[in-house]
Amino acid sequence: MEQRPVCLTVGGSDSCGGAGIQADLRVFEALGVQGCSATTALTAQNPDVIQSIQPSSIDHFSAELHAIFSYYDVVCIKTGMLYDQAHLQALLPWIKNTPLVVDPVLISSSGTFLFAKDTAKDAYAKLIPHATLWTPNLDEAAFFLGNTTHDAKQTALRLFEMFQTPVLLKGGHGKSDILQDIFCAKDGTIQVFEHPKQDINSEKLHGTGCRLASAIATFIAKYGDLATAVHHAHDWLQSDLNSSYK
Repeated sequence: MEQRPVCLTVGGSDSCGGAGIQADLRVFEALGVQGCSATTALTAQNPDVIQSIQPSSIDHFSAELHAIFSYYDVVCIKTGMLYDQAHLQALLPWIKNTPLVVDPVLISSSGTFLFAKDTAKDAYAKLIPHATLWTPNLDEAAFFLGNTTHDAKQTALRLFEMFQTPVLLKGGHGKSDILQDIFCAKDGTIQVFEHPKQDINSEKLHGTGCRLASAIATFIAKYGDLATAVHHAHDWLQSDLNSSYK
């Protein structure tokens, strides 16, 4: 039997299963790779509110990473909610030369901040330069840049220049009927992915950013090329939304 590529998701557990490592593992399975996980925190949440967050101990988190990397040949890593600087720092030794998709999960859709504000920029400055791609949404972009006065293409370019790392600016929180995701590649070229805003409820929208980032990680593992992975991931997510939620 052919061995499937192994992808690792590093992030928080979502008790309602719509986002976080649960969503990532479902995407990995649906797209034909083997999924592993390392958990930074447990959350008590539903699509409307996060009621409680309990971080995992650094010792246990590190043990999870050791257990995975000592056995599996991890082809791609996707990070979500890393919770704090200590968990992020514990991950760094395991990255090595493995392709890495960083979804900087800083602010929940319900407005809860998921990483200490005063350390987030410095902490992610140690991680993002190692990434193959990072995927901030509009709120996270505003946090990193300090404002939202630029148009989407200019914002994506500024995010790329900040760490010299390819970026996919996710526009799912935009107000327009046509949403845009802006991909800035390693050479600074811009590609725009446009899609109509889905008329679906908050439960179905919950975790779409997680699923897009984990789909990109999956297609990197399968095809190796970032631009191809971003393209396939967008096609897959829109197809999944249309087929599953209409």
